[in-house]
Amino acid sequence: MKQANRVKFFFFIACLLGIWLIGEHLDIDIFSLQASLARAPIYYSGPIYIALYVVISFFVWFSKDVLWLTAAIIFGPLKSALFICLAEIINAFILFYLARALGRAYVVRKLRQKYQALDKKLERINFFWLFIFRAAPLIPYRFLDLAAGLTSIPFRRYLAAVVLGSPVKIIWIQYILYGLGKSIFARPYALVEYLLQHPALLALSGVCLLLVIAVIAKIGAKERI
Repeated sequence: MKQANRVKFFFFIACLLGIWLIGEHLDIDIFSLQASLARAPIYYSGPIYIALYVVISFFVWFSKDVLWLTAAIIFGPLKSALFICLAEIINAFILFYLARALGRAYVVRKLRQKYQALDKKLERINFFWLFIFRAAPLIPYRFLDLAAGLTSIPFRRYLAAVVLGSPVKIIWIQYILYGLGKSIFARPYALVEYLLQHPALLALSGVCLLLVIAVIAKIGAKERI
């Protein structure tokens, strides 16, 4: 059993390295993709975008900025947020169970009592904090999905946080991307101007800032996890 857990864990690490290597050499013509999706009816382009998002973001973990911007331009803020949320639910399921099936048993055995004590504390993290972790624009979703899978947190609880917490961050970002487009990368000060012109979005930005502060405070208070 110990040998099997070790093999599964190293296979898990190999999978992550393989995903990273494939992502490094994956050439995506985002402009052709954007043009193709824009021409297709929404009942085709929506599911196609979700499928492409799952595949591309699975291999290229830091591709989401481009994918989110593309969706905002093509579908608008709300529809793009819906499609991204659905894709993130699929991603969460895949990565959570990948980590749970291949990595957890080895980590538990390797770290023994020290990990078990921490694991019990992590298992007791309630829905509120999982919701905050997903809603705050701070920790990348890929790392949350994998980390949750390595703990004993029940998937139902984590999935509920994914479904209800992710839209807070995603809707906020999609409205900003829809309003600013590519200029958000070229002119950072455009973001400040845009938020000042949209009080509701500015208020949501304040909420997101408070969520980030809460996450940092929670991570800092290790003994009270």
